[in-house]
Amino acid sequence: MGECPFCQIANKKLPSRVKFENQDYIAFEDINPKALTHILIIPKKHYGSVASLSVTDAAMVGNLVLLAQGIARDLGIDKSGYRLVFNSGNDAGTEVDHLHMHLLGGSRLNEIN
Repeated sequence: MGECPFCQIANKKLPSRVKFENQDYIAFEDINPKALTHILIIPKKHYGSVASLSVTDAAMVGNLVLLAQGIARDLGIDKSGYRLVFNSGNDAGTEVDHLHMHLLGGSRLNEIN
């Protein structure tokens, strides 16, 4: 099996519209947005999913949330509000098996049932 699409984006083998990048993380626009603003934030190191995480990964997950906070501020959606979402597994709608967090905002979002 080849390298996952998000690893390819992190390694610059696939194009993306990058909104933030540092040594450990990259954030880019979702190609199938579910909101006016829809950014995916990923660690560059491959993690399969939320279900594969352990207590040793707590700082990495915390960094994802703090990065989302800064990106929301940079995009001007911090005051109006935004949603952070992790999906895990097929029933949740996971399409790429690489840990990622969705940053959604830019307009009023529907309630989640």
